[in-house]
Amino acid sequence: MASDIEAPLGRLRDIEEELERTLDARRAEFRYRLERNKVIFEQEVIARHRRIRTGLLRFLRDSSFGALITAPAVYALIVPLALLDLTIALYQAVCFPIWGMARVRRADYVVIDRHHLAYLNGIEKLNCVYCGYANGLIALAREVASRTEQYWCPIKHAIRVRGAHPRQRQFVDYGDADAFRNRLEALREEIGKM
Repeated sequence: MASDIEAPLGRLRDIEEELERTLDARRAEFRYRLERNKVIFEQEVIARHRRIRTGLLRFLRDSSFGALITAPAVYALIVPLALLDLTIALYQAVCFPIWGMARVRRADYVVIDRHHLAYLNGIEKLNCVYCGYANGLIALAREVASRTEQYWCPIKHAIRVRGAHPRQRQFVDYGDADAFRNRLEALREEIGKM
């Protein structure tokens, strides 16, 4: 059964490679390069970005009333997010070594880089830091949870799950008891090699 999945997975890998080539072309178009995960813009581009930046007072004046009054509710989530961050770190530190799994690198998921864009004002930069942290943290949590799922219960759901993590593609089919018993250790070993 795994062979009927290999062809679509191969096409998916090809699409991912094509996407990476497209991103490289975009980097050239917007005139920046990556050096050791740091974005380097051409000086002329930085100067143009600074000219485009909206001042703080104008930004606040042009913001909708709804956006202004909901901002405290948005930023209040920083407390549970920070608690989640701490909990994920502790969970990985305790559980993953016992299971023989490497920890998920936080830096691969929590990427905070948009605050370096010269065309953003201080509030926009703060918003970008917050969103990069929140979404990266949720992606980190999902990866930790997906590795845990692969270790303990690598079985596809009977009902289609919206936004399922990519790891589920290799899980055993729902109801295939023999495959579960036969492949569980291999799937655990695989996750241990990451």
